[in-house]
Amino acid sequence: MADAGGMSVSPYWELTFDADGDADDRQRERLLAQIVRHGVRDLVVFAHGWHNDRAEATRLHSRFFEPFPTLALRAALGYVGVLWPSMRFSDEPLPGRAPAVAAAATRPVLDKGSRHALLETFPGRATVVEQLARLLDQRPDDAGALDEFGRLVRLLVEVRPQGPQAAFAADILAGGVPQGDPEMLFGDTVSVCGEFAGALAEAEAGAGSRAAGPPRLWDGAHELLRQATYFAMKRRAGTVGERGLGRAVGQLAQAAPDVRVHLVGHSFGARLVSFALRGLPRGVRTVKGVTLLQGAFSHYAFAARLPHDVRAGGVLHGQQNRIDGPLVCCHSRHDSALGTFYPLASRTAGDSRSLTGHGTGGLLGAKWGALGYDGVRAVPDTVALGLADAIGPPLPASGCVNVDAAAVVRRGGPPAGAHSDVCHRELARVVLAAGRVG
Repeated sequence: MADAGGMSVSPYWELTFDADGDADDRQRERLLAQIVRHGVRDLVVFAHGWHNDRAEATRLHSRFFEPFPTLALRAALGYVGVLWPSMRFSDEPLPGRAPAVAAAATRPVLDKGSRHALLETFPGRATVVEQLARLLDQRPDDAGALDEFGRLVRLLVEVRPQGPQAAFAADILAGGVPQGDPEMLFGDTVSVCGEFAGALAEAEAGAGSRAAGPPRLWDGAHELLRQATYFAMKRRAGTVGERGLGRAVGQLAQAAPDVRVHLVGHSFGARLVSFALRGLPRGVRTVKGVTLLQGAFSHYAFAARLPHDVRAGGVLHGQQNRIDGPLVCCHSRHDSALGTFYPLASRTAGDSRSLTGHGTGGLLGAKWGALGYDGVRAVPDTVALGLADAIGPPLPASGCVNVDAAAVVRRGGPPAGAHSDVCHRELARVVLAAGRVG
């Protein structure tokens, strides 16, 4: 069991995975050996998202788990925090903490903390990181510099990696083949930076944090780096989910077959726990509910067919049937990271550039939107509920359930909005309702 000195609940274990999905063997064996001895009946497994280092991930786990013991007094609960190699840009506000007053007025640079995080996340790329930092600091006034910035970003994140990880970045399959390369990495860098700069300006003007003015291309370049980094995290989350957590849940089912497992993920952690369903060994039915909090992947990921292309379908089609319970997707219109930036970052190369307009309400968002913004789409019989209804009467026993969580997931400044506003008692109740706990 992990040191619970700073943890709000007990018993608590951690499971750490590397970028290839390999688990820390000692942590896994400790969990398998101790869970029965602690008398755990229901195990809540939480996976953090993209904007976390190890310390912040553990802090997030503690904050999210805190309400559970008082909400399920008679349940024999245990808790697992999944740690995977994500990264945090240190100039961004931390989840649950107010942003610095002057942060929005400061031009984007790659500060020391962010450079260090990039070096840890992408080992062997020190020269590339320093070149990116220098360009962001100098901000040369010519298109050639932006093109060079785009080249360096592609080199940093290895957009076409060798080996099995290449298959874990896609949300959509067309004829069994993953969707194409992202436009932001293979299109015209100046145009892409312009789109990101415009989206940033709109988000910040709406929050009253910056005076009106023309979009600044190097602001967009900084956002391009962030989104490209998150593209790599998206690929990594799929890898860790299928090759790491899915296998671990299968091993747990062998060691403790009576323990009921409840998977919860935030942001790319939602993608991680969803891909864990693909990695479950055949016949494992111990997962009793999956709850996705502001999931940062396509709202068509579970669809058999896409409305705009009947030849294509979601990469997770049918995986909700691996759950002995419902797949619950909590979404919020206050999530700017998913409503504005995710569609821009997800558009594939060669997609019509006429599909503009920020936000999932536009054509761009309808095609490339995230389920954490507007819920699961194109899956027949999906149930849509408000938050009060989700924590009142029993949830459906199976299938997909969309829960509008905007009543509580609503706080946060630009550019992410309410994306990380997920530590709420109401959302803990949704998890328990999904798993029929208590």
